[in-house]
Amino acid sequence: MKISDILVPLDVPRHAQDAYRRNFMEITKASGRLMLFAGDQKVEHLNDDFFGEGIHPDDADPEHLFRIAHKGKIGVFATQLGLIARYGMDYRDVPYLVKLNSKTNLVSTKQMDPFSNQCLDVHQVVEFQKESELKILGVGYTIYLGSEFEADMLHQATQIVYEAHTQGLVTVLWVYPRGKAVSDERDPHLIAGAAGVAGCLGTDFVKVNYPKKEKASSAEVFQEAILAAGRTKVVCAGGSSRAPKDFLQELHDQIHVSGASGNATGRNIHQKGLDEAVRMCDAIFAVTIENKSVDEAWNIYSRV
Repeated sequence: MKISDILVPLDVPRHAQDAYRRNFMEITKASGRLMLFAGDQKVEHLNDDFFGEGIHPDDADPEHLFRIAHKGKIGVFATQLGLIARYGMDYRDVPYLVKLNSKTNLVSTKQMDPFSNQCLDVHQVVEFQKESELKILGVGYTIYLGSEFEADMLHQATQIVYEAHTQGLVTVLWVYPRGKAVSDERDPHLIAGAAGVAGCLGTDFVKVNYPKKEKASSAEVFQEAILAAGRTKVVCAGGSSRAPKDFLQELHDQIHVSGASGNATGRNIHQKGLDEAVRMCDAIFAVTIENKSVDEAWNIYSRV
């Protein structure tokens, strides 16, 4: 991809268009696809994802995330501003995306529909970037469609996308159908609807869960979401840890069968020890950005 090939949204003002193009090129490594290393779960899932059976001891230390982002091949590392402020001075080479809202999993849907309120605004992130001189390429925000609080989250997300674009930043929306009104969070038609909502909000990328439907290929039914999003690029959530080769095959299918534009992976990377996590990062990058086959990516992961 050439920088002149980037379609700049009309809500990016003229003075910010060059910055937007540079950020988009950097975040996609000039491929048009996004390999997002997700490190925002320390709020979302508390310590469940970082300590316990089947999780490497390296993952207990928050700096593990930054070490992976520094040594591994990624498009961008997404996490909260507080962690970036605490560790970013030692990892200035890492490209960052700041997550602007987060919530824990302590309050269940049975108790209250999910609401993840905005913690920071775009201008605070821009000021932080200027003071820290870190490579902050974009911002992210989660919406829970179907929640009784969805109107508030839709409003916040709309403002964030608009304000981020005025600063030349790339935007990623996490959009998950969830709440008492949602009977099946993995319904392909509902996930396609979520992707379409993200397109209406004008975001550059939308992160959704991989759909599941009985007696149907997930890769094939996921095509509906790609079409529904239009010019908004769809990336798939990585989910819980599983066998690396199975994960790489699924990722390859999401891109080459479904038409997705990348992935957002956390646990399948950071729950491993540093060396293995870096190799997994590089393998995912190979499929996502370098257009490598599953076997080629597996060889990268398997190297010693």
